[in-house]
Amino acid sequence: MEPIKSLLKSMGNGGNGRTDREQVLAELKKNPRVQRFAAQNPSLGDKDWSRSLNRLYQFTEEWNHCDHCPGLDHCPNLLSGYRPDLVNDRGSLTLTFSPCPLLLEREAEQRQSQLIRSYYVPKDILRATFKNIDKLDSGRQLALKAAGDFVRAYLDNPETAKGLYLCGQFGVGKTYLMGAIMNSLAERKHVASLIVYAPDFFREIKSAIQDNTVDTKLDVLKKAPVLILDDIGAETMTPWIRDEVLGSVLQYRMMEHLPTLYTSNFNYDELEDHFSYSQKSGVEYVKARRLMERIRHFTVQVKMEGANRR
Repeated sequence: MEPIKSLLKSMGNGGNGRTDREQVLAELKKNPRVQRFAAQNPSLGDKDWSRSLNRLYQFTEEWNHCDHCPGLDHCPNLLSGYRPDLVNDRGSLTLTFSPCPLLLEREAEQRQSQLIRSYYVPKDILRATFKNIDKLDSGRQLALKAAGDFVRAYLDNPETAKGLYLCGQFGVGKTYLMGAIMNSLAERKHVASLIVYAPDFFREIKSAIQDNTVDTKLDVLKKAPVLILDDIGAETMTPWIRDEVLGSVLQYRMMEHLPTLYTSNFNYDELEDHFSYSQKSGVEYVKARRLMERIRHFTVQVKMEGANRR
């Protein structure tokens, strides 16, 4: 593009105007994109082309930037992240602009991140995808299949999709796999989901009693299209947390056909034992069993094994 820049500069400094314009136009017309546009618009005359030198130059210069893209954060185009298109507007050449693939990808990522929310969950979990999960670990095969089955079932019919209950030891990747589910749902069908680290959230709910925000906080969990309760069973159990908080959330979601997913170090039976005991009320098997029915009946239990990756 340097010869064209020199010619344009000489025109600005009072050079041989007509000759310089003809030279600039001849150089611009060597550009393959301009040639394709010219072939598609044979009715354009020399005067039409001559009147549009500045726009033609901008078109070729910005596409040269795109062809040697320095990255979205360093885009030198007039409209950062946008590429120009030539338009024949009744003999007048104009420019329109459309977002480049890098800008579209960034906007898609931003939309996706807005769909995925979390309480007390590390941010790297929110970037998890099925692509970057180790699929060679034999202990993960069943869990990976179950996760994929849930995504397909939810995309097919959200109201009939059963939730997923992943149990296993610390560090095998249960939470990370849930992050991959969230991203897959957001990417494929813009499904909003929420992942909550249950022990910290339940502690927050206790403190919310003082400022009367319990109902507001619970509504967020109740109404999330897809809710993931991470590390359920690690909380300190009280009758109020079990019956008024967790029971209320799960009852609402059951009635509204909203799937709930869980990770836990406990299997179903162990979690039921956990729910049955509290320091204040002792053992309450019936209430624990009632809560577990809302989990057992609406989830598929899968044991996840593998090496501890923490």
